[in-house]
Amino acid sequence: MDDWLILIPVLLPLSTAILAAVLPKSRAVQAGLSVAATALLVFVSLAIFAKAAGGTILTVSLGSWPAPFGIVMVADLLSAVMLCITSIIALATAVYAIADIDRERLHFGFHSFLQFLLCGICGAFLTGDLFNLYVWFEVMLISSFALLSLGGGKRQLYGTIKYIALNLISTLLLLSAIGLLYGMTGHLNLASLAVAVPQVENANLVTATAILFLIAFGIKAAVFPLFFWLPASYHMPPVTVSAIFAGLLTKVGVYALYRVFSLLFTHDVEWTHTILLWVAGLTMVTGVLGAAVQQNIRRILSFHIISQIGYMIMGLALFTKAAILGGVFYTIHHIIVKANLFFIGGIVERRTGNPFVRNMGGLYRVAPWFSLLFLVPALSLAGIPPLSGFWAKFLVIRAGLDEQAWLIVAAALFTGLMTIYSMLKIWNEAFWKRNPERPDASLFDAPPHGSHGAPPLSRAAQFCLLAPCALLAALTIWIGLWPQPFLAVADQIADQLMNNEAYVQAVLHSRQSPLVETMR
Repeated sequence: MDDWLILIPVLLPLSTAILAAVLPKSRAVQAGLSVAATALLVFVSLAIFAKAAGGTILTVSLGSWPAPFGIVMVADLLSAVMLCITSIIALATAVYAIADIDRERLHFGFHSFLQFLLCGICGAFLTGDLFNLYVWFEVMLISSFALLSLGGGKRQLYGTIKYIALNLISTLLLLSAIGLLYGMTGHLNLASLAVAVPQVENANLVTATAILFLIAFGIKAAVFPLFFWLPASYHMPPVTVSAIFAGLLTKVGVYALYRVFSLLFTHDVEWTHTILLWVAGLTMVTGVLGAAVQQNIRRILSFHIISQIGYMIMGLALFTKAAILGGVFYTIHHIIVKANLFFIGGIVERRTGNPFVRNMGGLYRVAPWFSLLFLVPALSLAGIPPLSGFWAKFLVIRAGLDEQAWLIVAAALFTGLMTIYSMLKIWNEAFWKRNPERPDASLFDAPPHGSHGAPPLSRAAQFCLLAPCALLAALTIWIGLWPQPFLAVADQIADQLMNNEAYVQAVLHSRQSPLVETMR
């Protein structure tokens, strides 16, 4: 019965989305439902993590059809960790949305679409077959389309169109790759594919299919050169939407790359993972250079999503246990830090009524405590000790040095230095320099007339904006000061990804399936 627990992270946001659609569109009802559902999702995810951390791989075959013929949901330790981080970011987002989302977007169903998005994300982390991975991607992407365009004007719709266009291309490529793989093996279940793919005689066709998967998931992960949709769209919607997108959406693409390039496509590592390594290096450098020339605070942070994805792909590309450990740890750290930076950037943008850092200033003088909230994720993103980003960068760079991959290590170090430059630019412009136009304006004063026209925030609304920032900053400090348990979890995940027999046996139930005997 414990295995059925892994259905709750999908059914809970799905049922919440339906309830949110039919309940009255009052702020209290919608916000209360969303916060309660995401808080419950945190507890369920922690329960799944507790079982997965004990070495159990939870599996459920729906409709009484055994794997590999039926729909299978699987929660290994990687899936469980991603569920935990997703639920924490979802709770922070639901609280932040109380003060950030206006009545118009609330009326058009913001919380319903948010819960549908969480349903798609959790489903993607838990599915055990490729076709249903595509299905959950579609649930997630349709919800994200709605959230991007909800209540928006011409500029917001322009960014949404770019987002939709490239993701539709990704969808077509993904379906083509799935079709090719099914034609070669007759399987869609990931565990059975892990057995069947190495037996395909035409290795070149398998490699070509792997590249198709790389392009399809690479678009979703925003890797080089497929990332331009992200900075064109992430600065347009409300900050709540930008933050959950920044924290989670690209990481679903990264998760998919880790899953297929550790479980399925390991037949020609020197070719496929070398391509991944070049993609990782170019993603780092182009992303951080793009951030360096931006002035819009959310565009700066958007380009840094791209640059930091490069570190995660670097861990997969090196394909050693130490590198996978570093890549997984980096993903956990980055989800927390990036969502927090968008939350904080939204507060800064609201106070000034302007998204451009050159028009900001004076925040340190009026709110030094808030400045500290910014410094924690900013310095962590740059890799400054003793915060979580230091350990994340240290792990992947050390793995690169162990493999004597000097070029990618140089790219990683250069990206780290340029990240420091970008964070210092935001600090100097928004926090340190004096604001001659509004030198004494407090953090939550109404923005200047003609910008957003928002009134000063109540104390309750201020709490809703600041509490998620404080929570995520505390997590960043905790991981940095006490990394051992997180490293132990990442090490266990790396073991499972590098040695996938336990995953295959758990899904196929070795006593019932001849496929596992074939694997042996």
